[in-house]
Amino acid sequence: WGNNGSIGFGKTSYTRKGSKEEIPWFKVGFAARKTKISVYLTCDISQYQEILEELGKHKTGKGCLYINKLADIEMSVLEKLIKTSLQQS
Repeated sequence: WGNNGSIGFGKTSYTRKGSKEEIPWFKVGFAARKTKISVYLTCDISQYQEILEELGKHKTGKGCLYINKLADIEMSVLEKLIKTSLQQS
């Protein structure tokens, strides 16, 4: 997806804060960065605290989930979070 090394699925768009320009984006995606795996969702991830508590070791941004390594999390919980996010978008 673009030049940022992300892999994304589905299509949506968003408007950056302070801008009126709509930017094409994906509904769910991920990128393997140097230190973490980033999972991008099209929702405010903080609304899913119950699911996140079951996930395992992670950090969050507004629509991002940061994982050090897949062994740190419960894959079935990640799947549930992604499916829930897709249903909301």
